[in-house]
Amino acid sequence: MTAAPTTQSADLLIVGAGPVGLFGAYYAGVRKLSTIVLDSLEEPGGQITAMYPEKAIFDVAGFPAIRGRELVAHLLEQAAPHSPGYLLGQQALELERGEGAFAVTTSAAVRIECRAICITGGIGTFTPRPLPVGYDYLGRGLAHFVPDPTKYEGERVVVVGGGDSALDWALMLEPIAKSVTLVHRRAQFRAHPHSVDLLTASSVEVVTNAQIAGVRGDPSVTEVDLDVAGELRTLPCEKLVAALGFTANLGPLAEWGVELRKRSIKVDAAGRTTVPGIYAAGDIVDYDGKVKLIATGFGEVATAVNNAAAWLDPSVSAFPGHLSDYAPADGGAPTAQ
Repeated sequence: MTAAPTTQSADLLIVGAGPVGLFGAYYAGVRKLSTIVLDSLEEPGGQITAMYPEKAIFDVAGFPAIRGRELVAHLLEQAAPHSPGYLLGQQALELERGEGAFAVTTSAAVRIECRAICITGGIGTFTPRPLPVGYDYLGRGLAHFVPDPTKYEGERVVVVGGGDSALDWALMLEPIAKSVTLVHRRAQFRAHPHSVDLLTASSVEVVTNAQIAGVRGDPSVTEVDLDVAGELRTLPCEKLVAALGFTANLGPLAEWGVELRKRSIKVDAAGRTTVPGIYAAGDIVDYDGKVKLIATGFGEVATAVNNAAAWLDPSVSAFPGHLSDYAPADGGAPTAQ
């Protein structure tokens, strides 16, 4: 017999604990809404935590540069006085719609009853594209992300890919690794031109028109074979980073009845989806003129949450007033469940 799911309740459920969702938790607290933040990842921060926690981010207002991990810590601290609840390591699955209420069941059999929902799930569920060979070495020298660069200190590293993540990690590891080699199957890079310039000026060895042809080592990676324009070359390698991008999909969210557009969720200027009471913000949404930036997402989620507050209580305005007039509650450190 299947055990009955644990039930939790809140005014607002935020699906997605990336930067946009965390800022939404702050604004929900300002509007005196009890809030639960749900995310399939084990830690808050979304793609930033999973993919580039040590990377400097340059387009967050008020910070000339801030590391991803620091940005997430600041957002958690900002929301903490309002005591949002965090359900991490759980995916949103089934949605039940009632009269002015919703219930979402998670992959951990938790039932969340709420009055409104704000979806801030970034690009949805993302799955790294695997190397064509050597996938059985995942966790034994092969990785898709570099959350902790200190583990690469003094190692011979091979990074595979030509996008922003590949170049970011190669440049980040250059000062601490014994050597870094970047392998890309083309001569041209998809990464930002400034990153390409930094790569060119660095000590990173760049091998283009090349692919990984073989991976060896016992129990972990010790060397890789490269197919360089038809010629075989072997490199010593203790750490292999496959940064080949990822595939993304909305997963169960696509079955929630909201209208989709370009594999994203269609919203209006207030952040409303086509289902009353469900809002969305961040990279997961689409509308005419949409620009996928963290800065854009912060504004979108503030708009969505404030309009959700007015939808829940028509006697209040969507405009929150001057935030200096609000006195946050004491304490309220974030807790993950």
